[in-house]
Amino acid sequence: MSRPLGWPSDSDFSVVDVVVAEPQAGELLVRNEVLSVDPYMRGRMNEIPSYVAPFDIGQPLEGGAVGTVIESGSALFAAGDVVLHQSGWREYAVIAEDAATRLDPDLAPPSAYLGVLGMPGLTAYAGILEVAAMRPGEVVFVSAAAGAVGSAAGQFARLKGAGRVVGSAGSPEKVEYLRSIGFDAAFDYHEGALRRSLRTAAPDGIDVYFDNVGGRHLETAIGAMHPHGRIALCGAISMYNAQETPAAPRNLALSTGKRLTLRGFLAGDFAHLRNQFLEEAATWLRDGQLQYRETFAEGLRAAPSALLDMMRGRNLGKMLVRL
Repeated sequence: MSRPLGWPSDSDFSVVDVVVAEPQAGELLVRNEVLSVDPYMRGRMNEIPSYVAPFDIGQPLEGGAVGTVIESGSALFAAGDVVLHQSGWREYAVIAEDAATRLDPDLAPPSAYLGVLGMPGLTAYAGILEVAAMRPGEVVFVSAAAGAVGSAAGQFARLKGAGRVVGSAGSPEKVEYLRSIGFDAAFDYHEGALRRSLRTAAPDGIDVYFDNVGGRHLETAIGAMHPHGRIALCGAISMYNAQETPAAPRNLALSTGKRLTLRGFLAGDFAHLRNQFLEEAATWLRDGQLQYRETFAEGLRAAPSALLDMMRGRNLGKMLVRL
């Protein structure tokens, strides 16, 4: 393994066989079944100060995973329990009992707990309702709206009474998907000028912007914001592999006169919303009001390419690796 410069390549990763330890008291041996790949993982490949420590060279990568307990050294879990944990990127994991969350597979397929009912869903829920403090009737714009976080954010905004929900995506197929799940307007950011596309989709401007992309999207949204608008800064995937600092947003000074709020956030800041989020999201899922899509890669060796495909926008909904 090595730390990538710019876009990662296959040579930055290696797959190795190791002996799995026996679980001790208070530990679980879990057979992973589905792994998550997420944009934040690219940042952890860089050895720079951040909100989370970088991955260690020569050690397994970490990430969300769901699996079945094979052997338990814990009184809290039994063999056969389905659990969520953060020791992904491997076929088997020995984890501490306090690092596992038991899942209800009758509520939703286990993979959903890595997407719409998991960290991406909570990120979308907190970003729309608390960070951006969306109010009923407002116009909401979501970038990378066909991904796991973006598609949930747009649907949560609609379900909470947004007046208009607009999304940008990277292909005609994704645009059609956004319309099918209730976005009032959607556009392919590859087609035409971004500013013109957003003006067509939201001719009267926007109140809330949920930013997954950064760069030109953020610059365009700032120009379209109403006074006292709010921007939830969730991610900036357009810049994660850049080797030069991008110029945008060049119009940041507009945020002063418009009295805008730009707030970065992490899902971990909103543990207090988790139970409320799960209750509402599960109800919407059962009622058919909330929809989600998943894109699967097959096998552990496909995990690096799945991460790169996700960053290139080749997934629809949540990108996952099935073991």
